[in-house]
Amino acid sequence: MDNIDDLRQRIDCIDAELLRLFNERAKLALEIGKVKKTLGLPVHVPHREEEILIRVQRENPGPLPPTSIARLYAQLIQESRRLEEDDADSRARSNSSDGSV
Repeated sequence: MDNIDDLRQRIDCIDAELLRLFNERAKLALEIGKVKKTLGLPVHVPHREEEILIRVQRENPGPLPPTSIARLYAQLIQESRRLEEDDADSRARSNSSDGSV
């Protein structure tokens, strides 16, 4: 049986991987935000968010219950949306300050 330090070290490694993946996902969300802006699409697309929540709950192998997965992903989606909105606002301010529209 593993000792507590070994188990915690494994959790630390998983946390590092999660951070990398969260940030990779955030970079993709920023790219999607740019495409949405170009196409004139809204940042918030509720049906897409609902599709994600349904999919991750369905594909969840456990032991976390589906409701826990839904809460985690809802927060992740909210933070991704906030990042997209902040980036869009920042680009809009930059364009207006340099004379672009």
